[in-house]
Amino acid sequence: MVITAYLDQKREEVDRFLDSVVPDARTPPTTLHESIRYSLFAGGKRVRPILAIAAAEAVGTPTKAILPIASSLELIHTYSLIHDDLPAMDNDDYRRGKPTNHKVYGEAMAILAGDALLTLAFDLCSRRDLLDGLDPLRQVQIIHELAVGAGNLGMVGGQVLDIQSENKDIDLATLQNIHTHKTGMLIRAAVRMGAIAASATPAQLERLTSYAEDVGLAFQIADDVLNVTGTREQLGKNANTDAQRGKKTYPTFYGVEGARTLAEQCTNRAISRLETFDAKADPLRELAKYITARKN
Repeated sequence: MVITAYLDQKREEVDRFLDSVVPDARTPPTTLHESIRYSLFAGGKRVRPILAIAAAEAVGTPTKAILPIASSLELIHTYSLIHDDLPAMDNDDYRRGKPTNHKVYGEAMAILAGDALLTLAFDLCSRRDLLDGLDPLRQVQIIHELAVGAGNLGMVGGQVLDIQSENKDIDLATLQNIHTHKTGMLIRAAVRMGAIAASATPAQLERLTSYAEDVGLAFQIADDVLNVTGTREQLGKNANTDAQRGKKTYPTFYGVEGARTLAEQCTNRAISRLETFDAKADPLRELAKYITARKN
């Protein structure tokens, strides 16, 4: 299969759905909705929603509920980026080639836009009109997965560990713990949410969870390498910011080439987790390769 064509198709589906459910910039409070849409439609790759869709496809035939479930992950991801960029966090000036949200709308509005996106994500997963036909028990499981992946034991917890580790001589185990939570838990949630929506068996869910954990690590290692090797034009933001903030990364421990090798090992291991799945899991296999090979 051609993964770029698949990515384009699924990204367009997610974007159309998001455009239909997120209030337009004329809806009061207008500045809030303008700020939300500024970051949400800034050109993201939609990797997390697409992983959810691909996981559902690997298990069976996704219902129409998969789009709101998958899109909720992009709302969470976008909120995290808006807040990450704030002066109190990473203090970034650019994101996806554009001024960061707080540079355009101010810090208070950026915080509130993130808050609104986080809340809207749970709104999407709780609406019966959007998830019609999905077993209520599975719906509750999906909401739980989103909460765990995004919250204090997931992404937010990892962000805390990351902040506390700046300018400290952390060891490799600490680095792995940071990124297992900061990056890995939302990716894990994405795959599990898609699988649960498609009625995965316990054995299928276990294998897909292992796949997601390997992919999450590969994703973070690739990000760390790109921060060192990429340009501002490629990344859409300033490069080499990790070193400037005193953060240890995978290239710190392994070197750039060693980190790339480690990412490839994670990718190969992720693909091996899918050996009991048929060709319907090919998008997941190709996504694992894409995540390691991407340039931004």
